[in-house]
Formats: sequence, structure tokens, C-alpha cells
Amino acid sequence: MEYNTTRNKLINGEYGRHIQRMIEYAIGVKDRELRNQQAQAIVRTMSCFSQGSKDSDDYWYKLWDQLFVISDFKLDVDSPFPKPLPEKETRPKPLPYPKHKIHIWTYGLLIEKIIKEISMAENSEEKEQTIANIANYLKKQYLNWNRDSVSDALIIEHLEKLSGGKLKLKDSFQFSSTREILNDLASNNNSNNGISKKKKKKKKKATTTTASAPVTGSNKNSNNKPTLSNNSRKNKQITKQQKT
Repeated sequence: MEYNTTRNKLINGEYGRHIQRMIEYAIGVKDRELRNQQAQAIVRTMSCFSQGSKDSDDYWYKLWDQLFVISDFKLDVDSPFPKPLPEKETRPKPLPYPKHKIHIWTYGLLIEKIIKEISMAENSEEKEQTIANIANYLKKQYLNWNRDSVSDALIIEHLEKLSGGKLKLKDSFQFSSTREILNDLASNNNSNNGISKKKKKKKKKATTTTASAPVTGSNKNSNNKPTLSNNSRKNKQITKQQKT
């Protein structure tokens, strides 16, 4: 029994191994005319597996290019299109994945960059106010992940750790209360949910109005009873007279 591990490498899985075997056989044919006929037959077989408009030249151009690629550019036949040239590097080089060391995952990388930039700034009132805002922001981010409790001393410790001991709060600084921060988080979540619910209601109204649109017609009255035309009325009167 023959396994795929012992066979040649499958170059293009779109056409399968049988097409590749046909191409490998055509490479070994010595008669050039017979080899050209077999190449044309292989291209026609490849068109059964490839989608596209078969009336365009680009479609057949692509198949002939793939024929030469699968043959590893060893098939010597007369092609109706210019033959492709083998490329040295067919695959692009892998891009390096950015690796950043995040000291505290709760706050993320962006806040660490902001803290580093502020720690390098000169002392001023704006800097002190920014440090206070950052401290409250760290507490808010911490409560996003842990709604039970958070100590102000822990936030101060994290601020000193992220800034390398360069940013310190004033002795008179007071953090925002945990209850206020949780209420703000809850109100933000409720507002976001309200916006999504409004959008859903609008979509439902649009679908219901289109589905329950009244059917109007020339032969319908307000009571949804069909009205008789003048010709039908005359015909009924004639039939009554004939019966009497």
C-alpha cells in the first residue's frame, strides 16, 4: 500500500494528486507533439476544478501558469501564453510579532506608556492634576476586574511601581469613593444597553410595518368587502328579469 508520506509533495491541493501525476507523466514523454496534446488535455481537466469565466483569456492564462508551477517548471511544451519564471522566494518573510512586557495586566500597556511620559515631564500644577487623574483611573480600571473591594494603598503601590517611583501623590489627595466609581460604571453600562435596545426596537418596528402593510386595491372598500362593478350589476339585473 502506498501512503502520502512516501509520495512526492503535493504542490497545489486545489487540483489534487491525480493532476500532479498526469503532469509528472507528461514531463517524461519524449515526443513533443504528443507532449503538447497531453498538456492541453491536462489544462482542460484542470478547468473542471477551477471556477471562473472560461470565455476570458485570463482564466486560461492562470491555468497554464499553474500547470508550469505544478511541474516545477520542468514541462517543456508550447504554451499559448508567456511562460512564468520561477521565483526565488515564493513566500513572504514572517513578520515579527510585537512583544511588550506589561507589568500589571489589569491596566494594560497604554496606561504604562502614559505614566512614563508624565514621569519625564517637569513639575507643575498640570502634572500634579494629571497624576491625580491617573490614580483615579487606575482605581476605576481595577474595579472593572474586581468589583468586591480595592484599597487605596494598593493603587498607590501600583502607581509607584509603574512609574519607577517617580510619580507620587500629595498627602492631601483623596481618591474617588468606590461607590461613586461603581455607580459610574453601572450608568455607563446601562446607557450602552439602552442604545442597543433602542436600535433593536427600531429594527422591530421597521419589520412589523413592512410586514403588516395594508393591501389596497380598486376592488376593495373600507369594510374589506368586494364591490361589484357596473357591468356585473347590469348582468345580474338582466338575469333577474329573465327569471321573472
